[in-house]
Amino acid sequence: MKIFVRIFTAIALMIFAMAPVKADEKVIKVGSLSWEDQMAISLVTSKFLEKEGFKIEFTKFSEWGIAYAALQKGDVDILLSNVDYIASDYWAKFHSKLEKVSIVSFGVVQGLVVPSYVPVDSVDQLNTIADKVGGKIIGIEPGSGLMREAHNALKDYDLKYQIIDGSTAAMVAQLKSSLERKEPIVTMLWTPSWMAKVFDVKFLKDPKGSFAPPQAYYWIAKKGFSEKNPHARESLASVYLPLQDNVDINSAMNDGKTIEQAVDDWWQKHQATVEKWSVMSSE
Repeated sequence: MKIFVRIFTAIALMIFAMAPVKADEKVIKVGSLSWEDQMAISLVTSKFLEKEGFKIEFTKFSEWGIAYAALQKGDVDILLSNVDYIASDYWAKFHSKLEKVSIVSFGVVQGLVVPSYVPVDSVDQLNTIADKVGGKIIGIEPGSGLMREAHNALKDYDLKYQIIDGSTAAMVAQLKSSLERKEPIVTMLWTPSWMAKVFDVKFLKDPKGSFAPPQAYYWIAKKGFSEKNPHARESLASVYLPLQDNVDINSAMNDGKTIEQAVDDWWQKHQATVEKWSVMSSE
């Protein structure tokens, strides 16, 4: 009888000890750049993972270097990234230790822009207005792929310009001020973004191909993630957010909503789509 009690107690302790581990397996640590287009996709995906029974721990990053370092260390399990061009340097450096889980959206485009009233239509014409803008291209965060490509354009087109490091918020403020004053400015934008929709600007043609063609958004992870987390992998692979939906979410933010509120609104309006994702992601 004593032997039976001891065995039963040992089994009970083993079950008790294993319970937290099983719970931890349901936690997915999601990483995303803090940019609006990335956040829209990441938050929609996170809501779907929660619907599928996962607990989400969400982390925002200010630039790619920090984000990839966090993925390497395991501070996040998955990271939204544009591995073909925007973050290609980091992907090339670490890809042997990483895996592409799924494509979640497609079509991001970025480049140099000027107000529609500025009389240039192509990057190779920018030197003709350099003196009117003080020889400056107003940039964003220095760690972004867009900034890297802008520096490539300086060399490719022999532009007599200096790119000014800054932040997206500072760039937006300067662009808005220039537009209100009808002054010339050279800066950079991307789509999907509410800015490209709201501001009266035009993307400059890029005949030398300094800027990347339309790109995909990938969920990436450390190697082995999909094998260890098959349901999470199927859930991630079931989510696809069309580019226009991303633009709509960003536009709602420009109308005064937070990114979380804009995503919640999208979620409520697209329940039929969400249910289709659930069918595809079922174990």
